[in-house]
Amino acid sequence: MLFVSYTYRTLNGNLNVVSIETLTNRPVKEKVEGDRQPINVLVMGSDSRDGANNIDGLTGGGQRSDTTMLLHLSADRKQAYGVSLPRDAMVERPECKKKNGDVIPGGFAMWNDAFSYGGPLCTVQQTEQLTGIRIDHFVVVDFSGFKDMVDAVDGVEICVPEEVNDTHGNIHLDAGRREVRGKEALDYVRVRSNISANGDIGRMKRQQVFIASMVNKVLSGQTLGNPVRLINFLKAATKSLTVDKAMGNLKEMADLGAQFRDIKLSDIKFITVPWSFWPENPNRLIWKTEESKELWRKIRKDLPLSKRLSSEAVTADESPGASDKPSPSSSPSSSPSDEPSDEPTKSAEEIAEENGLCA
Repeated sequence: MLFVSYTYRTLNGNLNVVSIETLTNRPVKEKVEGDRQPINVLVMGSDSRDGANNIDGLTGGGQRSDTTMLLHLSADRKQAYGVSLPRDAMVERPECKKKNGDVIPGGFAMWNDAFSYGGPLCTVQQTEQLTGIRIDHFVVVDFSGFKDMVDAVDGVEICVPEEVNDTHGNIHLDAGRREVRGKEALDYVRVRSNISANGDIGRMKRQQVFIASMVNKVLSGQTLGNPVRLINFLKAATKSLTVDKAMGNLKEMADLGAQFRDIKLSDIKFITVPWSFWPENPNRLIWKTEESKELWRKIRKDLPLSKRLSSEAVTADESPGASDKPSPSSSPSSSPSDEPSDEPTKSAEEIAEENGLCA
């Protein structure tokens, strides 16, 4: 009993908590029928911290966020999907206040500028005002702590189609399918050069595959059925997280995690907001207006994704590099496309090659 109490207090004390209630001009959450409501969590990856475990949540402190994902959990708790938001996308960033009251003016800028200038809360505000989706919780994952989370579950399986030598990032990855740990795991989710033709989009797709593989391992008996591994994972996770006040203790996090227990791994999906290259700079992206509006509407109203939106989805039950996996577009949990797409359908092999994945 003393051990349980000590462990609980230790894990709670590891969390860095920031209030989300200081935000203004927030969208009203659309209610759905039933006893429960959907949950929207904004997940951000931070590549630096001041001190061992410190993000002030407002000032940014020169930090950068190369990863942003909107996680939607359906009201019936039968589906979940994560939507990756490209860091290189050009958006109309709204103005945002710093902790000291200074106003950061809005403007047309890259997506991740909001985090650099104003930390996670400004990114939450940017997400809400551009999508109309009310964010219930946010999580910032420190990339340094991310390595410990991977080690705590004894590695995560990946598949690299060809050897990677990225001299710019000083990253080397051997070709093949295997489990990675520590720095190699972090290198895999961050590498952009010499691995795919799609740059940051390819990196996001690999991050989706990696997260899907990690979710598979965490939700399986390999972690939940192993008390030592579970405690080590929770220690690593809480040390690396900054969360909103409503999710600022272990009980609230456990309650949220428990709501995933009845979801089939095949119904946990990862997609990317519909995008195209920005005509004024091919190194930048823009959201596709109509397709992204459709996506945000479906999330607000808690509707299944259309086949058009989920055609290239990664699911948590997929094994990295599996060549016999079914097409995501054939999933029964997707609704028919609202409009026919005039874009040619790509094969699984073409998608894999573009994004640095094994077919």
